[in-house]
Amino acid sequence: METLYIERDIAEHARVRGIVERFPRARQIECERYGEVFNRRAQNFRIQKQDPALILAQKFDNFVLPAPAGYGIGGHNNYYFSHMLNCLYDCRYCFLQGMYQSAHYLLFVNYEKFMDEIREVMLRHEGEQVYFFSGYDCDSLALESVTGFAGAFLPFFEEHPRAWLELRTKSVRTKELLARPPIDNCVVAYSLTPDEVAKAVEHEAPPVASRISAMGKVARAGWKVGLRLDPLIYRDDFQAVYGRLIEDIFREVEPSAIHSVSFGPMRFPQSMYDGIVKLYPKERLFAGSLEKRKSMVSYSSEVEDAMMTFCRETLRRYVPDSVFFACLPEVT
Repeated sequence: METLYIERDIAEHARVRGIVERFPRARQIECERYGEVFNRRAQNFRIQKQDPALILAQKFDNFVLPAPAGYGIGGHNNYYFSHMLNCLYDCRYCFLQGMYQSAHYLLFVNYEKFMDEIREVMLRHEGEQVYFFSGYDCDSLALESVTGFAGAFLPFFEEHPRAWLELRTKSVRTKELLARPPIDNCVVAYSLTPDEVAKAVEHEAPPVASRISAMGKVARAGWKVGLRLDPLIYRDDFQAVYGRLIEDIFREVEPSAIHSVSFGPMRFPQSMYDGIVKLYPKERLFAGSLEKRKSMVSYSSEVEDAMMTFCRETLRRYVPDSVFFACLPEVT
């Protein structure tokens, strides 16, 4: 990390000092509030993505938010929280690049405030299980060596067994998970696409084989693992490449270790799609096979149904229908 932006009021925060010590040669720039940098107009996302800075800030509100409709793994009470905005990886289909003007990493270091609000949410659901998703606006584990996120939050969730934590990741980092006993209310969820797809559109992400290997190690250590095949991305050889992917996964991971499987086709709100295409006008992923359906840009309903049906039927060879969850942003 070559540049650190640090909010003045948290310059002496313990997590900030630890990160500064980790990057002793980084240029340090003080700011009043992170919005001066992150929300600045006329930023070039593509240029920033080549060498993003890290912004260290504190959050004051909206620590925990209701999860979008269709986002869940079987619970009725679904929320998400984002200790970080933006991702280490550069996946062409990622909605973050159509949402934020900046590609810099924004880390909120006041983890304890997130924990306080998680407790408050649990009080509103007395006696019920509540699901908290941590990988909505970032990758949960990719920058763990810098953020210490899992190291801080796993002990917290261990103390609150009614609260479920999903760590969603493309990372192969397993150190923090393998260094401690697993907890029953955590799902380590791995996002996977076929190798042919990943090489084309998941830039900077670890190879698919390495992700599957990491998933196997975590599962053998006793952690519940999740399989996330979303977004499903269409190719002429869709059945062949997704069939191989699923075979490769279950060659490494025992089916009994799978807590949940979610899959859903690639869909974008129109405005988000327009923003991403503006960034990458020559990207083949967005050419030809997508169409506008009401407020969304997606594949045709026939293509979506074919992909979903194939994945469901193939996965049934290994795991029961009870662990399947569709990830389908509503077409309105």
